[in-house]
Amino acid sequence: MGIIEQIILFIFIANAIGAIITVFRKPRNITTIWAWLLTLIFLPVIGFLIYAFCGRGIDGETMYRFEQEDEKRVKEINEMIRQDNQHVDYNEPDQLYPTAKALVKFFQNLDESPLAIRNELEFFLDGKDKFERLFIDLEAAESNIHVEYYAFFNDRIGNRFLRILEKKAAEGVEVRMIYDPWGSPKTNRKFFETLIKNGGKVTPFITSKNILAKTRLNYHLHRKIVVIDGQIGWTGGFNVGDQYLGESERFGRWRDTHGRIEGTASFTLQEIFIRDWNASVANKEDRMAYFPEYFVLPEKEIRKGVPMQIVADGPDSAEEQIIKDGFVRLIMSAEKSVWIQSPYLVPDETMISAILIAVRSGIDVRIMVPNMPDHPFIYRATQYYANFLHQRGVKIYHYTDGFIHAKTIVVDDELATFGSTNQDIRSYELNFEVSSFIYDPAVAKQFREIFEADMENCILLTDEMIANQSHWLNFKQRFSRLLSPVL
Repeated sequence: MGIIEQIILFIFIANAIGAIITVFRKPRNITTIWAWLLTLIFLPVIGFLIYAFCGRGIDGETMYRFEQEDEKRVKEINEMIRQDNQHVDYNEPDQLYPTAKALVKFFQNLDESPLAIRNELEFFLDGKDKFERLFIDLEAAESNIHVEYYAFFNDRIGNRFLRILEKKAAEGVEVRMIYDPWGSPKTNRKFFETLIKNGGKVTPFITSKNILAKTRLNYHLHRKIVVIDGQIGWTGGFNVGDQYLGESERFGRWRDTHGRIEGTASFTLQEIFIRDWNASVANKEDRMAYFPEYFVLPEKEIRKGVPMQIVADGPDSAEEQIIKDGFVRLIMSAEKSVWIQSPYLVPDETMISAILIAVRSGIDVRIMVPNMPDHPFIYRATQYYANFLHQRGVKIYHYTDGFIHAKTIVVDDELATFGSTNQDIRSYELNFEVSSFIYDPAVAKQFREIFEADMENCILLTDEMIANQSHWLNFKQRFSRLLSPVL
């Protein structure tokens, strides 16, 4: 063996040993371990650079700052919700499935998410409708507006949104905004200059700060939250940008699900916002307190409430994957059907097992995904899992009327969920997400009807369609699947 071959062999062995040491230093699941080993071994040097920015996890400082909330005040607010629940008629979780009651306790124990009853919900499937209604609420704000988005674009709708915030700040309304610069590439400090000049306050999410030193590149604020006057909350899948109004030539119609919540469930959205704000601001004096004006009981009478829990999750939740485990519990409670909508389908082994157990128990499991990509690797991985699950009895629907971005689950005619959380490993483990779990048959029925209407714009995946896929396409799907834990 020549000297050059010996050097190459030495580098390969040293790189492989380094890869093994690097990957096993941090507790991970098996699929993530193999994905990073493949990346580090077959992409020498480059793989380690990718790992340095995307694989090292949230640092101790970030974890610590997320624990700095005022626990005493949060407990007082949760008790206020509990007391208010007693004055509203509703379907108690123990009147539904036994699992519903257990799910409520699960979230209360792990995330301290209170069951809120005094709520009215309105859902928006079209971006134009969503923003027009949201802008009405913003214009009517009298005390405070808190905004948190993954993507806030410097385009027509983004500027219109910003002009309203600038106006309200000039009127003396407290306006605060958190954004993720990686999802909002052109919304820099100059973009927010007038808002700040008018008295508004803006901060990028903590994971975007000190990227080179802290290596948080792979961790994103994926939540979409607006809270107005401490009693109206907005959350769901829509970001702020023209493409979400269906004005993109690439995507066409943008089909999403967003909710307007008037009631005490908005208190949890407010708590999430305060926690995110306090973790992100650089100066201690800029931190928010849990003031009474941020948590206002609804002024209007709500006789028939919608019981729900809003749950936050992210890589700061140690080894718990709270929202995903909630999804698993939902699926395992099904007696007739589980219908899922998600723009990405890259589930982990736990979610796959739950879905397959449901199918093998005779449950009608349907999953709706887009028929076009927005991220090539993730789309090919989605195709792989769609084929895999179809071949095991799951009905897979490819949405063809534009791009479907909704993140919903409806179980039978009893339980439903919506929010920012996709059915992929990134949402389970890497992103900071928020999802709403609803214990109300009327909402479940509404979600079921929406799913049925969307099916009219879908192609049902068949064995013949899979058989006609080329060998090259199959290779891309399988290769993307190998990388799915780190996509």
